[in-house]
Amino acid sequence: MASSPELLPRVLSLAVHELRTPVTVVGGYLRMLLREQAGPLNEKQRKMIEEAERSCGRLGALVSEMSDFGKLEAGDLTFAQLDIDVAALLTELANDMHEGDDRDVRLELRGTDQPVVITGDRTRLAAAFTALMRSALRERGEPGVIVTQCSTVTGDNGIGYALIAIGDAGVLPALTAGAQGTTPSFDAWRGGLGLALPVARRVIEGHGGALWSAEGAQSRAASALRLPLRT
Repeated sequence: MASSPELLPRVLSLAVHELRTPVTVVGGYLRMLLREQAGPLNEKQRKMIEEAERSCGRLGALVSEMSDFGKLEAGDLTFAQLDIDVAALLTELANDMHEGDDRDVRLELRGTDQPVVITGDRTRLAAAFTALMRSALRERGEPGVIVTQCSTVTGDNGIGYALIAIGDAGVLPALTAGAQGTTPSFDAWRGGLGLALPVARRVIEGHGGALWSAEGAQSRAASALRLPLRT
């Protein structure tokens, strides 16, 4: 019998295979209804179907995350090795980030005016950064600002790292204090974001980086990560 570490990727692969087809079919029929291919809709019917389609989309995203998580656990997911300007990427992602707009929670960038270049998979890292920023914006319970700060640091091992910290401005100094050496833990298993945070952690670690949270009550709203600079 396979051990637990070997069994998990297989279970996830089977679940993805079984879920992907029905989710695709349901989503397709909902879109057909919204296009009124089965007849006209009244306003109440349209709102109900639109909500069902959004929920189906979230389920489809979770299935994709399950697929990525299983591949990462099995070591079957390879990363592209391209030069990435992290500062420019964060700016691009922030411009498309609307989480928190309805609660007057906004995202502020710091330290993104100069290039910070690493080597890695731009698509995978963009998804990881997005998940972390979205998590911080979601967890803030009152109007205000979540800062995404980009800088560089030299680790105790002499390696240069890109350092990204996300959270309330008052938390960032303590959050980045451990960036050079051993870092605190990161709670990836939070509700509301599917498997986006566990996937983000494994993507960052797969690039030779580390991810950690703030300590105490603010740990759910702040996180930091480091990734090796291009050499």
